[in-house]
Amino acid sequence: MPAFLPQELIKAKRDGLTLADDAIAAFVAGISEGTITEGQVAAMAMAICFNGMTMQEGIALTRAMTASGRILEWPDLGRPILDKHSTGGVGDKVSLVLAPIMAACGAAVPMISGRGLGHTGGTLDKLDAIPGYDTTPDIDTFQRIVADTGCAIIGPTDELAPADRRLYAVRDVTATIDSVPLITASILSKKLAAGLDGLVMDVKTGNGAFMAHADDAGELADSIVRTAEGAGLAAHAVITDMNQVLGDTVGNALEVGEAVEFLTGIRREPRLREVVTTLCRDLLVLGDLAESVTEAQVHIERTLDDGAAAESFQRMISASGGPSDFVENHERHLPRAPVVMAAEVEHEAWVAAVETRDVGLAALTLGGGRTRADQPIDHSVGFSEVVGPGDRVGTGRPLAVVHARTEGDAAEAVAALRSACRLGGTPPAPPASPVLAGGFESAD
Repeated sequence: MPAFLPQELIKAKRDGLTLADDAIAAFVAGISEGTITEGQVAAMAMAICFNGMTMQEGIALTRAMTASGRILEWPDLGRPILDKHSTGGVGDKVSLVLAPIMAACGAAVPMISGRGLGHTGGTLDKLDAIPGYDTTPDIDTFQRIVADTGCAIIGPTDELAPADRRLYAVRDVTATIDSVPLITASILSKKLAAGLDGLVMDVKTGNGAFMAHADDAGELADSIVRTAEGAGLAAHAVITDMNQVLGDTVGNALEVGEAVEFLTGIRREPRLREVVTTLCRDLLVLGDLAESVTEAQVHIERTLDDGAAAESFQRMISASGGPSDFVENHERHLPRAPVVMAAEVEHEAWVAAVETRDVGLAALTLGGGRTRADQPIDHSVGFSEVVGPGDRVGTGRPLAVVHARTEGDAAEAVAALRSACRLGGTPPAPPASPVLAGGFESAD
């Protein structure tokens, strides 16, 4: 490979030129090896943010970032290696439900997830609410758990796509987070490093999502699918609605509880169920575990009805250091907030709309999220029984039930929820399906 001067590559991208594959590989190698300065990384990120990348450049960037660290292999596993990734939302506990369902359906799911930042929650923070659960095992332990139980959910490791970790840290402080090529490469480099056979992407849009506008969500979905396929990974994208909380809880321990009750059949909020089953169906078809979405739906319902999905979840929890009776006794194991207060309304009314981002921010203010990566969080706080557009509230039906550390915190959260919900005197039109686009056709 010829020698490349970082400043010349930055200049070329600044001027809107197309970088060759080997030039991109050299720059990424410099990021990993520390031979390229933070200022140079920031300059390149800004140049990409302003001028974008061609599809070939995006594929080359993704491949180079993947190759910057270890790439997992799964010899003789006998299962397709499948995963899903979400762009993040409020009340999004899909991963907790999807991974064990897929494992019970015959897939292996090595899910590498993140923590919450800002108004959206993170899967790792939810799992941290489970006593003893280790979200940072070494790679060998991670692979053993996947082989033994069919699924494992852990955090990013130093060994997989290390170039992304340094690049992301620079993007986070230079206002270049929302570059579609950089988002795409960041997501896919870690998924490719996990050795996947197939990926389904859940791109959320609406007032509670980072991609608030449908056009932006569509652009990202298209970029991820095309880049993944160009890098050799079968991929599919689904665009889902985030104009209301997904499920009816917000907050780490509360969302884990809802996930357990979903898997055990105690309650399955319809919108959460539709998103989960759509993503699972698509993964089963993508991984050749079902010939059609109809067959895939039968597999999903069977694993839920006969308890196989709940058993997969318990095996994953136990293998990862959590309680051996967690599914059966989750209420005893999960932390509880000392103050519980209903967010009542004065008059009978209908919920016309919800500012979902504000609901997420209210949970963050309670202590359930973070504004800095190193900030501790309270896993017990949040909201349960959260309403959505079309629900009737009033006597006996609050906007939500607040779980807080103090009475003052609870009162502030009640006020925030009242501000986040727009009420009306007549029932609004029924909310649309939470799956807006992209699910495989139901017709066989």
